[in-house]
Amino acid sequence: SEMCIRDSSNNNPLSRHAMVTLEDLKKELDTYIGLGEVKREVNNLINMATVFKRREETGLPNADFSLHMVFTGNPGTGKTMIARLMARVYRSLGILSKGQLVEVDRSGLVAGYVGQTAIKTSKVIEKALGGVLFIDEAYSLYRGADDSFGLEAIDTIVKGMEDHREDLIVILAGYTKEMEAFLTANSGLRSRFPNIIEFPDYTAEELLAITKLTAKKKGYTIDETCETPLLQYYEKRQATDARTAGNGRLVRNLVEDAILNQSRRLTGGDVTSLTEAELAALLSEDFDLSEG
Repeated sequence: SEMCIRDSSNNNPLSRHAMVTLEDLKKELDTYIGLGEVKREVNNLINMATVFKRREETGLPNADFSLHMVFTGNPGTGKTMIARLMARVYRSLGILSKGQLVEVDRSGLVAGYVGQTAIKTSKVIEKALGGVLFIDEAYSLYRGADDSFGLEAIDTIVKGMEDHREDLIVILAGYTKEMEAFLTANSGLRSRFPNIIEFPDYTAEELLAITKLTAKKKGYTIDETCETPLLQYYEKRQATDARTAGNGRLVRNLVEDAILNQSRRLTGGDVTSLTEAELAALLSEDFDLSEG
């Protein structure tokens, strides 16, 4: 009987160990820069999922309760990052068995011949079982009633959600307007995805904070003289067109370019005499802040 007790505690997703993991993940969520409303929505979902799991264990019904989600917003606003976190959250609760994230777009699901799309999409679903299937630019799966390949992919996904309702969560992501139109065109999808979370664009201040963090993770420091030019650059880019500016992706590209420029600058002199601080410092001249 002791073995029985030990087994049951190991299998109980709400055992002490699993709860600690969930708390760790909530703390991790708190450390993300910005995303105020997203964090609130995610915490609500975590609370709902926790109760949902406990109800399931006690034999209570969970009718009409869906964990599938839609993430709307511009590229680079943290949608993939939050999707990955949600996969780990649901794993820690025992709702998912593995907690991996499988990311695809239309090209990863749709094939060029009738009948092939269902096979291709099914393989992707198979890979995502036990975790989250994250479909980016999901609106591109519906290009109108004549798009038989896209419709075949949608039908296969819906069937996969039904067949594997115990061990698969699907997150659809894309631009806000396009996703709204996509869900309106597919009433069957709209009812299956009740959880819609809007990801706002980052402010210039948030992008500056992300820049510092990105550099730090790569082992670099950003000189204080860079801060004002970077802030002004981000304000201009976000005001002009945040949709194409790239949000977090803009930061990543900028830091990578600065690192390249820094290495070019440093190799112009005697590399062997460089100090640790000089090797780490990114200066304002390393950042290319011209528009584009």
